[in-house]
Amino acid sequence: MESKEVLIEVKNLKKYFKVGRKQVLKAVDNVSFNIYKGETLGLVGESGCGKTTCGKTIMGLYDATDGEVIYEGENIHSFNTQEKREFTKKAQIIFQDPYSSLNPRMTVGDIIGEGIDIHHIYKGANRKKERQEKIFELLDTVGLNKEHTSRFPHEFSGGQRQRIGIARALAINPNFIVCDEPISALDVSIQAQVVNLLIELQRERGLTYLFIAHDLSMIKHISDRVGVMYLGGLVEFTTSDELYRNPLHPYTQALLSAIPVPDPEEERVKKRIPIDGEIPSPINPPPGCKFASRCSLAIDKCKEKMPEFKEISHEHFVACHLVK
Repeated sequence: MESKEVLIEVKNLKKYFKVGRKQVLKAVDNVSFNIYKGETLGLVGESGCGKTTCGKTIMGLYDATDGEVIYEGENIHSFNTQEKREFTKKAQIIFQDPYSSLNPRMTVGDIIGEGIDIHHIYKGANRKKERQEKIFELLDTVGLNKEHTSRFPHEFSGGQRQRIGIARALAINPNFIVCDEPISALDVSIQAQVVNLLIELQRERGLTYLFIAHDLSMIKHISDRVGVMYLGGLVEFTTSDELYRNPLHPYTQALLSAIPVPDPEEERVKKRIPIDGEIPSPINPPPGCKFASRCSLAIDKCKEKMPEFKEISHEHFVACHLVK
């Protein structure tokens, strides 16, 4: 990554959902970070920690309860309808489930071409021909061929469907893509192919990714920096290399200890750090550190006072009373 120009700035972002009459679910609670142009920022955590909600709120698919998402100097949550439309030309999303994210009644050509039509990318007498050529080019880019244009989603495997989803996201030449667990529904043998395709596209097109996943080993492969989320908030944030070499938060340490090692000898002697108990309810989280009830190192202060999310060393942020 040559320059460190900020593309997106997330400031104190909150996304709450009303549950029942008086209860509030704090899906994303006071999250802040920057995404640099041309980088891949990984966002990891267990299911239900708020990472997908965070990604969708950054995209503008959810309105923010509070806080800001600054894109090229402007808060996307203050955009009017026309400005939101313009923003969707620059920012796209690849969804988690390749089976439910493609309209079964539309052909592959129409799925990929939908964004081209909505944004009137091609005008003039040759627009149909230019649109068709663009769809062929996109199919080729993601490893499919033009014969697939007239087929329907049910005729494809999961990996092929996700490639169609990637082609759809690329159709209007965005510069920022949220990848919402794009490989979790795929066979392990296909996962690496899709990730390698995303890396290749980033290199060729100068794309910026927010890559959401719960698989820490895959995050290491694709991400420049990583944020670890737990129960709606960030607990650790640093470069990918630093996180894997020197995890500081007990939750991050436990997640990393669960990654299998290819060497059988190493795997046998490796010490796993168990995480006891269940994730507390995001509707009624405990006071203090949200991880305290499951942390074997927790002291009284952890259960009483919320730790500050602070910089411990250069570009390494942690929210933990025990880390100095």
